[in-house]
Amino acid sequence: MRNGLVRLTEPMVRSNGGLRTATWDEALDRAASGLQAAIDRNPGWGVGVFSCSKATNEMNFVAQKFIRQVLGSNNIDSCNRT
Repeated sequence: MRNGLVRLTEPMVRSNGGLRTATWDEALDRAASGLQAAIDRNPGWGVGVFSCSKATNEMNFVAQKFIRQVLGSNNIDSCNRT
């Protein structure tokens, strides 16, 4: 423990109002189902991605391809204006 902070070493999921440890498969399944629910609730704009201007052009390209082709949204932004 450093500076009073504890580092997580395993995934955690919310259950009955609290957090509990989970397997990676369960955590990833919950994340995927939550993302799918947001897409289903608001098709085309229910999700978005924020990319970093300090990332490589290739990483930003992959991020925009992912949001547009996989998630079906055009909501991508970055901090290039700052």
